[in-house]
Amino acid sequence: MFGARLWVIGWAILAFLAVGCHEVHLTYDRDEDEIVLFDDLYSVSVVDPDHAVAVGYYGSAYHTDDGGKTWSKGETGTLTSLYNVSMADAQHGWAVGQRGLILRTEDGGQTWKRQPNLKESEGTHLFGVAAIDAQTALAIGEWGTRVRTEDGGKTWTDVSFTVDEMHPQFQWLSPREQDIIREGGTVYEDVSLNDVFCLGAPSQRCWLIGEFGYVFYSEDAGKTWQRSVIEGSRELDPIKLGYNEVTFDDQYQPVLEEFAEGIADDGHLNVAIEAMASPEEIDELARNGDPFEFFEMLEARMQEVRTTLEDAGLLSERVRLRGQPPWDYEEYMDDDPEFLERYYAGRVNESPGVKVRVIQNPILFTVRFRDEDNGYIGGLGGVALTSADGGQTWRYSNLDRKMAVFSVASVPGRAVAIGEKGLVRASVDEGQTWAPPADGTFPTLFTFMRDIDFDRSGQVGFIVGQTGRILRSDDAGFKWQQVLPVEAPAGAAEG
Repeated sequence: MFGARLWVIGWAILAFLAVGCHEVHLTYDRDEDEIVLFDDLYSVSVVDPDHAVAVGYYGSAYHTDDGGKTWSKGETGTLTSLYNVSMADAQHGWAVGQRGLILRTEDGGQTWKRQPNLKESEGTHLFGVAAIDAQTALAIGEWGTRVRTEDGGKTWTDVSFTVDEMHPQFQWLSPREQDIIREGGTVYEDVSLNDVFCLGAPSQRCWLIGEFGYVFYSEDAGKTWQRSVIEGSRELDPIKLGYNEVTFDDQYQPVLEEFAEGIADDGHLNVAIEAMASPEEIDELARNGDPFEFFEMLEARMQEVRTTLEDAGLLSERVRLRGQPPWDYEEYMDDDPEFLERYYAGRVNESPGVKVRVIQNPILFTVRFRDEDNGYIGGLGGVALTSADGGQTWRYSNLDRKMAVFSVASVPGRAVAIGEKGLVRASVDEGQTWAPPADGTFPTLFTFMRDIDFDRSGQVGFIVGQTGRILRSDDAGFKWQQVLPVEAPAGAAEG
C-alpha cells in the first residue's frame, strides 16, 4: 500500500488551525439562527447574486439570501465537520464531510437532513460534492470514493476506483485482500480524491482531482470519466545495458545530471526509475531456479541511476523506484501461481536497461471551471494549473509564493487564487502570470482562506476561511470587502 495518505497534508493544515481556534467551543441556542461563534469555513457555493451557502467546522452551515449583507446559521443537526457544499439552485443542494456524512437542504441552507449511504457505513471521509441539478449530484473522497445520485440523494450508487488483478496495486495487497478480489469482492484503490466540480445543468461537464496527480474529466455528468494530461512530463531515452550488466556507460552521466538540474526547483515533479530486463535475462536468470539473482540485478540497475540523480542535486524523496522486486514473492505463490509471471511481464523489454521519466505528483486541493473550456486547479506549494480545452490537458502556472493555493476561481478577464496565511493573487492573462491585488482592493489578512466562488454572472463572488471570515466582491473579483464577522466601526468603544 502507499502508506500515509497524502490527503492528510491538505486537511491537516486546516485541522491544526481549527484546533488552535477551537480549544473551547461555546454553546448557543440551536433554535436561533444567529451566528454566535464564527467557525472555520471550508467551502462556499454561490447560486446567484443573492443566494450563497458556506459550510465548515463543527457542522456549521451559513446562508444568505440578500447578497451577503446578512448571514444566518442553518440547522445541520450534526457537530461533524463539513468539507464541501454545492447548491443546484437557490433551494436545493448538498454538503459532505467526515465519516461519509452527506446532508441535503431543500430550503436554501436553513435546514439540512442526513442521507444514509454506503460510505457512511464504511466511515470514509468525503471531501467534495457537486450538484448537477436538484436531483443529480456526485460526491468524492478517500479510498477512491466516487458516489452518484439521480434521485435527490435517496440512493447513492458507488462507482469508486477499485483494484482488480491487473491493477498495479494488486501485487502489493495483503493475501486477504487479494483473495477478496479473486472471489469477486471489492477492494478500493488507495488514492484520495480531493475535489469534484460540475458546471450544472444543462451542461454535462464535470471534473475531479486527487493525489498522485489524479485529474479526470467527464462529458456525461459523471457517468464515465477520462484521464486528463498534465503537461510537463518528460522521459529520457532508455539507458541501455548489456546482458546482466548494472553499470551504465559514461555517456549517460551528463544526460542524467542535466535532467536532474532541469527539474530541481519544481518540487511538484518527481522522477520514476524502472529497471527493465531482456527476454533472455528473464528466461535464464529469473525462471531458471531462484529469482533472487535476477531481483538483485534489477535493484542494482535502479540504484545506479538513483545515485547519479541524487549526486546531481535531486532530493532522495523525489525519486521513486517503480517495479521493485517482490522479495517476498513466496508468500503469494500458493494463492496466486501467476504472481511472478505477471511481474516478469511488467519488466520485459527488447533490450536490458533503465527507464527514467518525470512523474506528476502535485497535491491538488480545488478544481473550478468558469465555462466548458476554461478551468483552474490550486495545489500545495504555490501550484496552479490551467486548462483551455475542457480539462483534457493542463499546464502549470506557478505563483510567486510557495504557500498552499487552496482555491482558484475565474470570471471573464480575471482569475483569483487564495490560500494559507492570507495568500491572494490575481491574474488577468488566463493564469500565465500572477500578481498581488492592487492596494486598497483586498483586506490585509494573515489567516487561511479556503474557498472562493462566483455566481454564474461572474459579478458577485465570496471567499470563506478561518474563524468564519467571509469576503464579498460585486465587481467580478477586483475589490473585496469583509462582510463577516462584522467589524466594529472605527473608534468604537470596547467592552
